[in-house]
Amino acid sequence: MSFKSFLFPVILSISAFGLLSCSGATTKKGTVGVERQQMLLISEAEMQKGAEQAYGEILAEAKKNKTLNTDPIMVKRIRTVADRLIPQTKIFREDAPSWNWEVNLLKSDQLNAWCMPGGKIAFYTGIITELKLTDAEIAAIMGHEISHALREHGRERASQALVSQVGLTALSLITGMEGAAMDASSMVVQTTFLLPNSRTHETEADRMGVELAARAGYSPYAAVSVWQKMAKISKDAPPEFLSTHPSNETRIEDLKRYAKKVEPLYQNAKKP
Repeated sequence: MSFKSFLFPVILSISAFGLLSCSGATTKKGTVGVERQQMLLISEAEMQKGAEQAYGEILAEAKKNKTLNTDPIMVKRIRTVADRLIPQTKIFREDAPSWNWEVNLLKSDQLNAWCMPGGKIAFYTGIITELKLTDAEIAAIMGHEISHALREHGRERASQALVSQVGLTALSLITGMEGAAMDASSMVVQTTFLLPNSRTHETEADRMGVELAARAGYSPYAAVSVWQKMAKISKDAPPEFLSTHPSNETRIEDLKRYAKKVEPLYQNAKKP
């Protein structure tokens, strides 16, 4: 077989991935108007299955280390917020309220919270205590993290990684290098903890998050106060052009604008 005839199927397969990449948006626009074509080469079911496994392993480790749900009052707070937010996810995805949602608290000094595919949520005690979060501010953070799951940003990043891996696989076929495929669980772990969200992903989650909070009856301006608090403790953060995340200043201004846009939803949700 000639080099040219060997390379052609590889190029063709990579091109096929490119043709499949524009599969539309994972969510409806909502009031905030989030709309963008996404590359989704990995199935939603595979990502959710991986999340189930990864989340289970994290909880098992936390239970073993006696760091799982150690503060009943704090656990009740985050689960109460979740109970109000989850029904609102139907605005963006009709299937989301029926996901197998889980909400747990991990004892850690880290200022962190996340939501894996399929609604697997974790809050760290550090972010609640260090920032002295109100329930509305918890809703702002949780709404943001839920929005990453609704928008399937992890699946999108895993798909981008897969495209890169296909390119490496093609190179390995040509050069003799070995390649390795990620299983679903490791893909979820990488996209949750290792691969950073892009500025686009963060902005989408910010905007969708304020809408979820507003519809649940939490002030959307709480997202602004969260990032004002974050700005105070992250003075040494790199400038925006060196970061994958928007700068605190850019983020706060965008949140103010979109909080104002969804304020009528908040006022309507407060009515008896």
